[in-house]
Amino acid sequence: MRPSWDEYFMEIAQIVKKRSTCLRRSIGAVIVKDKQILSTGYNGAPKNLKHCEQLGCERERLNIPSGQRHELCRALHAEQNAIIQAAYNGVSVKGATLYTTTRPCSLCAKMCINAGIERIVFKGDYPDDMSINLLKEANVELCCIDTE
Repeated sequence: MRPSWDEYFMEIAQIVKKRSTCLRRSIGAVIVKDKQILSTGYNGAPKNLKHCEQLGCERERLNIPSGQRHELCRALHAEQNAIIQAAYNGVSVKGATLYTTTRPCSLCAKMCINAGIERIVFKGDYPDDMSINLLKEANVELCCIDTE
């Protein structure tokens, strides 16, 4: 059976997340406009820095729960990397849809809002209710899908 566009791009996000170097959670993101992929991203350390799989997870070592103390993590989130890659390559994401394998955190939600992303399709939940409130207030459409 042929997948819907949302299912199709979410499946691609599932492939992108396989590049993640995070020890706690692998996330993939795909930014799409007019049914064309603009950018992809996965969670991992900035360019030319060692990844958590090489150094270990600082947040795990400190026993910090998921969704808290993001500043202690050396990795960028998948959504952040997708937005940064688009900007790095001079590609506007204004009016685009972001597909991500987990609902964005509040930091990523704020970046999506300011980048002009109008719709976010996600699969899994994330323990950060502030993100939902921010996205709703900014009139960003949220769509939770299950592709299985």
